[in-house]
Amino acid sequence: MKYQHIVYFFLIAICLSSCIPTKRITYLQEELSTETDSLIPIRKMQEDYRLQINDLLSIRVKALDDNLVNIFNPVSDNNPNATREESLYYEGFKVDNQGNIRIPTIGKMQVLGLTVDEVRLKIEAILLRDYFKEEANVFVTVKIAGIRYTINGEIGRSGSNIIYRDQITIMEAIGANGDIPVTGDKTDVIIIRQYPLGQKVHHIDLTNIDAMNSPYFFVQPNDQIIVNPLPQKSLGTGTTGLQSFTTVLSVITALTTTILLFIRL
Repeated sequence: MKYQHIVYFFLIAICLSSCIPTKRITYLQEELSTETDSLIPIRKMQEDYRLQINDLLSIRVKALDDNLVNIFNPVSDNNPNATREESLYYEGFKVDNQGNIRIPTIGKMQVLGLTVDEVRLKIEAILLRDYFKEEANVFVTVKIAGIRYTINGEIGRSGSNIIYRDQITIMEAIGANGDIPVTGDKTDVIIIRQYPLGQKVHHIDLTNIDAMNSPYFFVQPNDQIIVNPLPQKSLGTGTTGLQSFTTVLSVITALTTTILLFIRL
């Protein structure tokens, strides 16, 4: 009888430890406060992104002289049914391994480490100096051709994705890929980010409200996001109390049956 109590205690302990607590599955939790309307300082805007190798830019030039402008704006002669991503692949300006882009007529331009606004001002200065007069009303638009990222691991839909916006948060990126299931570890999401000298690995805890102030809360082009599974998934004991109880009950039933069979022999 004494051994039965030990077995039951052990199985109940496994059941309780296998359940995933709410704190590990709830996003952006705040600390309890007596002030219901307290203001939480959150950095809503990220710092200006600086261009890296393999970034893809969309550049458009507008002016009063359409004929001269057409020299700088590439015209697509590809399949008219091509997707937006395919069009940008053929018409966009890729930052090569030396940090340059090649613009028609202007030629190579060093853009590594610059912001899109700095590239725009640089192009405008060259155009006004060599090709246009002030009266031409030159208007240059420079944008990153979508924010591409890859997300793998314990996620609803893994793979690469591209979002055509100036900035996106990691919450939006995760939502666009089907969200992190209960078995995913939201407390330690890994971000592999590209820098001029290589890549660095960063970590962010998405269960803490302070994550919104993290420099990794905003996704940058070519980010790799990895969500690891919680230990409960590898144990296979269930993610909720009911699932764990069902599993433990099955184990108890099997052990009891085995013990009874040995007693009868």
